[in-house]
Amino acid sequence: MVSGSRSLRSLGRNDGAEIAAAVPSIPRDAEGPVFREPWEAQAFAMAVALNGRGLFTWTEWAATLADEIKRAQASGDPDTGETYYRHWLNALERIVAEKGATDAHTLARYRDAWDHAADRTPHGTPIELRPEDFE
Repeated sequence: MVSGSRSLRSLGRNDGAEIAAAVPSIPRDAEGPVFREPWEAQAFAMAVALNGRGLFTWTEWAATLADEIKRAQASGDPDTGETYYRHWLNALERIVAEKGATDAHTLARYRDAWDHAADRTPHGTPIELRPEDFE
């Protein structure tokens, strides 16, 4: 994906409208959400999928995201919109831990493994996790 690209065309009109109503600050254009990087679309898709599975409501999600944004602003985030999906990812990690789908230790373990895998992967090559990435 390139700057300003769209993803998640499979979102139904009702899904998109429900998300937009609950979380109105999503970067969007007339066609829907806009993502600058692939990971932003993936984080968005994970939140949509977990909501669809009933892990949390959009009201719970919006409250968690708003709290993450407030925390970041209190720590000096300039609120330019460039860090929006970082807050989204932090909120996602927080809510899945709060709901018991995983825990902070497991999230950190996988984050470290992905970092290790990315470090050994040549630019432009898909990143794949290996057992040694968890060591």
